[in-house]
Amino acid sequence: MQDIIHLLPDSVANQIAAGEVVQRPSSVVKELMENSVDAGARSVSVLISDSGRTLIQVIDDGKGMSAADARLAFERHATSKIKCAEDLFALSTMGFRGEALASIVAVAQVELVTRRECDELGTKLHFSGSQFEAQEPVTAPVGCNIKVKNLFYNIPARRKFLKSPQTEFSNIVTEFERVALVNNNVQFSLMHNGTEVISLPVSSFRQRILTLFGKKLNSQLIEVAVESPLINVKGFVGTPESSRKKGALQFFFVNGRYMRHGYFAKAVSEAYGNIIPQGEQVPFFLHLDVEPSRIDVNIHPTKTEIKFEDEAALWKIISAAVRESLGRFNAAPSLDFDDEMLPDIPVMDSGGFSSTPVSAPKISYNPGYNPFKNHSGRDRTDSNWEMMYDVPCDKGELLDLSPFEDNILCESGVTHQTQEPLYKEDFVPLTQYKGQYILIPVKSGLMWVDQRRAHIRILYERYLHQLEGNKVPAQGLLFPERVELTINESMVLETVSDEMASIGFDFSSLGGSTYALNGVPSGIDGLSPVELFHDLLHSVMEKETDAASKVHERMALSMARKVAVVVGQVLSVDEMKTLVDDLFSTSMPSRTPDGAKALYIMPDADIEHFF
Repeated sequence: MQDIIHLLPDSVANQIAAGEVVQRPSSVVKELMENSVDAGARSVSVLISDSGRTLIQVIDDGKGMSAADARLAFERHATSKIKCAEDLFALSTMGFRGEALASIVAVAQVELVTRRECDELGTKLHFSGSQFEAQEPVTAPVGCNIKVKNLFYNIPARRKFLKSPQTEFSNIVTEFERVALVNNNVQFSLMHNGTEVISLPVSSFRQRILTLFGKKLNSQLIEVAVESPLINVKGFVGTPESSRKKGALQFFFVNGRYMRHGYFAKAVSEAYGNIIPQGEQVPFFLHLDVEPSRIDVNIHPTKTEIKFEDEAALWKIISAAVRESLGRFNAAPSLDFDDEMLPDIPVMDSGGFSSTPVSAPKISYNPGYNPFKNHSGRDRTDSNWEMMYDVPCDKGELLDLSPFEDNILCESGVTHQTQEPLYKEDFVPLTQYKGQYILIPVKSGLMWVDQRRAHIRILYERYLHQLEGNKVPAQGLLFPERVELTINESMVLETVSDEMASIGFDFSSLGGSTYALNGVPSGIDGLSPVELFHDLLHSVMEKETDAASKVHERMALSMARKVAVVVGQVLSVDEMKTLVDDLFSTSMPSRTPDGAKALYIMPDADIEHFF
């Protein structure tokens, strides 16, 4: 029998490795920009065509490479960053594995032109699908100029599953922002299809934030600067007024590297305590300087997940640093007092203040008093008080929900629609419980309706009908609102501008990523038009699919959540009756559009079981 185990060719092995390192065009941008920063570049230009499918070009003025190094750089595990395993715990560079260029060249056509300052001539190399094609000397400026053409041209399946051009370019902008934000001592620019999208001169960290995300943030940033033996924390956090439900700008950088860390993000939110509404997030831009030996970067190909040696201790330091900054800027109390720490409060007597404790006043009561007996001592239950609550049956009868009660009980969707009112006009046995539920007796038991979820279902179908039908007229604002968007938000708005106009938003561009909001949909009184505008954009951005696909559903749901009655809102009997009638006129009254349960019937058998 023949042996069956064999070594894969380098080209195949590189394509497999590329599946982890090069997931989409934005991955290539990230790796090449980090290489430029590691090379000591003071200026980095990124040129994109067709959202990265056709061309990704990165030009820098870094150290450059010799002819031999340039050729060797495209081999697997070829790197200048580390020499032994111990160097992994003393990293001062973004890259170190030596996998990025080999992975990129395995799935694209690559051209590199590079020159060192000490060389008279540079070198030019051509690769195609891991195959070296040519190398020649050329005249070139100091630094590197690398072109990545026709990404995934040799892997049609990977190219097919790329998202829409808008989504792919949005991801490129996100990676560009992460690298450019932390390296504010480097000049960056981004061009797409010949148009300059972002230009970032060398500046302070605060100015880099404002250039990328808008000058409106300037009044919302609180500086954080704390040094400790374990970690140094510096950067900015947002004021409590800057909190948002969606789209909060949150960035952690560890030793100059962007990082995702939900545990530390929780430390920041905990520092705000109850001064921000529940469920909202604040922006933050924080640098964490940690001894390299105390972290492990080598746990994921994207290098955005980092393990820390003393996470619990660092959590407390980060939270304390943010709390101290909030207290210093009078945004939150900087000290917490336990009950034991509360001082004794002296009392005032006729001679002035006295430290003598005051005894509680004595209250006399009659232990023989019985509230269930009248003044003559006769038990009140002797009277016929039940007659006060006796409701004749002929005053009205409950709607028979039997055609779809079984469906509700088994938590399936209800597709039956009825325009028949739930109750006869002269008798409406509805009541509200804790400002959240509407209780309705039905033939099989007691139905509980979540008033907010029911209203979301009603409004969702109403807005969806408007969006998919005729254009909804906008309600003009007396004074137009100024809306500042990020680059990503602006690109999404261009994609869904027609849908936003159809729902009733009237807006115009003021240049760049700034817009004037001139009109809003009717029926959103009491809501912030700018906040609603932002939330709708982020409800679209949260989806990985094409931003324009199913945009009506996402907008309708976001609008419904904003306008629906809140928990605790007291409703009149007529309002409850209308709400329930409207609910059972929808296509699926049992659940909200996102699948949450809107009503539940407690069967008579369960009620009787309790007694």
